[in-house]
Amino acid sequence: MSNSVLAGSLKFLSLGDVMQLLGSNASTGVLRIIGKYSQESGLIYFIKGNPVNASAGSLAGIDAVNLLFGWVDGEFEFSEENVTSENIIKKSRMEIILDGLSMLDDGHIEKLGAVSFEKDSSELPVIRGPLVDYTYVLDEEEVYKGSTIVKEGKHGTWFWVVMGGMAEIIKETPEGPLRMLRIGEGAFIGSIASLLFESGVRGATAVAIDNVQLGVLDSQRLANEFSSMSDQFKNFVVSLDRRLKEVTDRAVDIKLQKVMLEKFIKGKKRLIKQGDSDERIFTIAEGESYIVRHTKSGYVPLANLYKGDFFGRVPFLDIGHEPFSASVFGSENLKVSKMDTDSLQQEYKQLSPTFKNIIEHLATCVSVTTMLACDYKKKTSKKKPGKS
Repeated sequence: MSNSVLAGSLKFLSLGDVMQLLGSNASTGVLRIIGKYSQESGLIYFIKGNPVNASAGSLAGIDAVNLLFGWVDGEFEFSEENVTSENIIKKSRMEIILDGLSMLDDGHIEKLGAVSFEKDSSELPVIRGPLVDYTYVLDEEEVYKGSTIVKEGKHGTWFWVVMGGMAEIIKETPEGPLRMLRIGEGAFIGSIASLLFESGVRGATAVAIDNVQLGVLDSQRLANEFSSMSDQFKNFVVSLDRRLKEVTDRAVDIKLQKVMLEKFIKGKKRLIKQGDSDERIFTIAEGESYIVRHTKSGYVPLANLYKGDFFGRVPFLDIGHEPFSASVFGSENLKVSKMDTDSLQQEYKQLSPTFKNIIEHLATCVSVTTMLACDYKKKTSKKKPGKS
């Protein structure tokens, strides 16, 4: 018989914290780790607070435990039960924790989350999503290595989820193609515009890096879910999609050294200061607002926002912008209305897993592309000292 006595989120308690807690209580039983971005769960067996064995995929023992330190986003559950496993792990509990955290910090353990970096991608960020929700998948397609999945500037309304393999996202520029990032399993290819029954224009090119298995999403079902949303939430989703296009364009402009900071903040009033803990979120009724991050290399313009767009703190998403990581400036004629944060969050909780994953994917892409824009700024500042 098993008895679940402890459960929670790895974002709240890390694996190291959980192991210390079990050790201090001299617990005997099995710790199950369920990674948000892993198809399989991991198991660590404890006897009197000490790990004696573990399994994760094809790995066992200390190798499995080390791997599980990289599962920073997911859930854990500990069940008190008899453990008959052989004592394979010979290290002490604290030695395991310290070694695992050190290897994670040094990059010797892959951090399994929405974003990672892979050596074979020339340090391009790799974006993945949570486990695929197959209830929205109508069909499957295979795209062979080197083939173009979508082409920037072409029209298309298909929406896909990556079920296997990896694709590279490329922006066309006057100086040639700019490789920006890669997407893997659980990531999405498509635009919210397709749910508005618009003839969407692809904002970037996606090329298969190896054979890519795509799940064709039920666009009609997604469109029906979208149409059932409140006007407030619809506008929020569309605005998030537009923000990704904005920050992508700004990243390209910074890379090509075509962006003008003065255009963003000269004569503009600062509404939210970077680092503020303002909990509010607003919709633009008139005028424009401008998102700008301050870095050691200077100010980095990120996005222009217009009528219908939102700005402020989204309680259920981290987009790497305001208020903690960017400032918001407003035009003289800016008029805004406050959004109902509680109803926004409640509506998000009621979405299907697929639609939640799409929104989370957009937020992750905004955050990662912002990171790229800041990196481009840092590199161009080194070329031209003293300019910001």
